[in-house]
Amino acid sequence: MKLIILQEKLKEGLNVVERITSKSLTLPILGNILLRAQKNSLSLSATDLEIGINWQVLAKTEEEGQIIIPSQTISSLIGLFPNKPVTVSAKGLTANIECENHKSSFKSLSPDEFPIIPLPNQGECLKLPTDVFCRGIGQVANIASLSSIKPEISGVYLNFQGKTIKIVATDSFRLGEKMISLKSGEGLPDQKSFILPQRAAREVINIFGEKETVEGEINLYFSSNQVMFESQPNDPSVPKIQFVSRLIDGEFPNYQEIVPQKYETQAILSKKDFLNQIKSASIFSGKAGEVKLSVDPAKDRVEISSQNQDLGDYRSELPSKIKGKALEITFNHKFLIEGIVNLSSEKSEELSLELSGEEGAAVLKSANDSNYIYILMPIRKN
Repeated sequence: MKLIILQEKLKEGLNVVERITSKSLTLPILGNILLRAQKNSLSLSATDLEIGINWQVLAKTEEEGQIIIPSQTISSLIGLFPNKPVTVSAKGLTANIECENHKSSFKSLSPDEFPIIPLPNQGECLKLPTDVFCRGIGQVANIASLSSIKPEISGVYLNFQGKTIKIVATDSFRLGEKMISLKSGEGLPDQKSFILPQRAAREVINIFGEKETVEGEINLYFSSNQVMFESQPNDPSVPKIQFVSRLIDGEFPNYQEIVPQKYETQAILSKKDFLNQIKSASIFSGKAGEVKLSVDPAKDRVEISSQNQDLGDYRSELPSKIKGKALEITFNHKFLIEGIVNLSSEKSEELSLELSGEEGAAVLKSANDSNYIYILMPIRKN
């Protein structure tokens, strides 16, 4: 094989696919990248047997073929090259890389040993706006719990029904749900759902949420145990990416049962001010990270307080529009902060905090819509 490609473009591809490689003592080939020279293109492939990626971009191909190169070695080398044309060639199991006065050679394993990355049957396909989808995944991905006892909550649940997508994750203490409404003419005729592993969900954000690929659409292809995300860039100079992941086998909890249908108290708060005051209170929180909210409808104020036996205490007040009765409730500040941050991508500058009692589940959402809700359990009193 022999091809020529700009260092900048090759470096970009290596940065994407090397994330998927795996350091395995039993299968060292998983720490390698497969380079394949095809007609007018270069493709890079990597897998850890759970997830896999194919990255393809335009290149000047002089001789078709393929070679395997250690991921860390080639990434480090290409990163030091100047942004000039790079020539990649191979004879037998030796790969040669040249750029200006830089020359190197790699000993390689046989490409036949590289694991096949299975692709779902590219039949039924759902087209999604890349930016909206990646942002939705990002609002819930970190909530999932890596649990061996309950693998079904170790990932992100995606439910597709008509022109509506629900993206959900939980760790049993909190839950996030993002609802996306597709435009007319899109959607699936039948309901489909699956649980995407948390790592795969994060890689979807990292790979397709980049500035170069975020414009345009992303295609989803389903099978019983796999899903493939495929970018469809409008610009031919932008790489085409296929990302494949196995799915979690299990049934996601019927989370609708825990979503409060009514509240006893509602407070409308400034997102920015509420976040800053919770962060300030977190500095003085105790071992359980507790921050107490005292909601006073008579004064239209929410008092935020925390106490630490070694440091001291913190207290502040935030103006609010309050409906319902007065109550006090305590939350873990990390979970509360994450919920507010997840709401930052919603348009409204205000959020609604809905409380169903001092020990009941609380709901955070934007003040003017419910496209994203964050449910949080309080810290119960002893």
